Amino acid sequence: MRPVTTDAAPPAVAPYDALLLVSFGGPEKPEDVVPFLENVTRGRGIPRERLEQVGEHYFLFGGRSPINDQCRDLLAAIRADLDEHGLADLPVYWGNRNWDPYLSDTLAQMAADGVQRAACFMTSAYSSWSSCRQYRENLHDAVAAVPEGATAPALDKLRHYFNHPGFVDPAVDGVLAAIEELPEEVRDGARLVFVTHSIPTAMNDASGPPETSGAYEAQHLDLAATISARVSQVRGTEHAHDLVYCSRSGSPRTPWLEPDVNDHLEALVAEGVPAVVLAPVGFVSDHMEVVYDLDTEALATAKELGLPAARSATSSTDPRFVSMVRELLVERAAAERGEDPERPAVGTTGPMWDRCPVDCCRNLTDPDRPALCGTAPAEA
Repeated sequence: MRPVTTDAAPPAVAPYDALLLVSFGGPEKPEDVVPFLENVTRGRGIPRERLEQVGEHYFLFGGRSPINDQCRDLLAAIRADLDEHGLADLPVYWGNRNWDPYLSDTLAQMAADGVQRAACFMTSAYSSWSSCRQYRENLHDAVAAVPEGATAPALDKLRHYFNHPGFVDPAVDGVLAAIEELPEEVRDGARLVFVTHSIPTAMNDASGPPETSGAYEAQHLDLAATISARVSQVRGTEHAHDLVYCSRSGSPRTPWLEPDVNDHLEALVAEGVPAVVLAPVGFVSDHMEVVYDLDTEALATAKELGLPAARSATSSTDPRFVSMVRELLVERAAAERGEDPERPAVGTTGPMWDRCPVDCCRNLTDPDRPALCGTAPAEA
């Protein structure tokens, strides 16, 4: 894509001299699957036999997760967007928590390239240990692993964006399009079923700053209500909605957020709901939790129940989502320069913080583990 010809100066991104895309990672061939799952679950004592069972989900898709290809697409779209807006010289890097390219390798490369300060965009939009703080812990580890003699760049995490228009607007359009896929006679009665990754209830309770509780669930509920209201307004028909969960793992004795999406579909049929739209708002692209848990399992459940169902699109490389990355970068850069930038947000929560508060999204198993991109504790 050619840069836009304009007399306007490109947006200022100082003090940043790089952008880092941070994601989860996924296996890219069958022999990667179990080692990848071992990385994800390290320290949890999950038997290899159980990992091999979970790995069967990946083998249904050739032993390859779609997430790395989706990150490559997003990376290319971000670079094209920056180029279009006069920021072609800003390097964009990519590092994963659990598979190649690993964050440690990416940070070593950034140090070798002389990057001094980078903004980090994470492919996870919400507050919780697994969706935020664990990424921050991994960034700390990656910086600590930079080879001796090299200087690791300073890292700042861009704010949570679950309620940013660049994330919300594509979700609204995706739900509207999915409703149109349903048989005409059931569209007006379609229930909007918002789906996200389940987490242990204790992790949810610890999500957000210490003085709050349950930020993970609350943020999803805020977004679901916002999208539902917008959809109902556009269609002139009130659509009820629910928040449900998928991808539960771990011990059955540990309470996790419920209801499961498949159980909920059964309950909706018992209520007489005529159709559903499954909206995967917990995810930014169609990775395994979407293509298996929803497109494979949940849609099969709906079919068995005789329940018309459609799945709405994720934000993926929607131009509004891609532009949001640049907008968050420019916003944060302005704040770091001492300016007071606009901070777009919809819903009731308001724009999220730039630096995570002390003890935000507490690590319940290792509370002293260090993490980057947070507010330093006050001096005693």
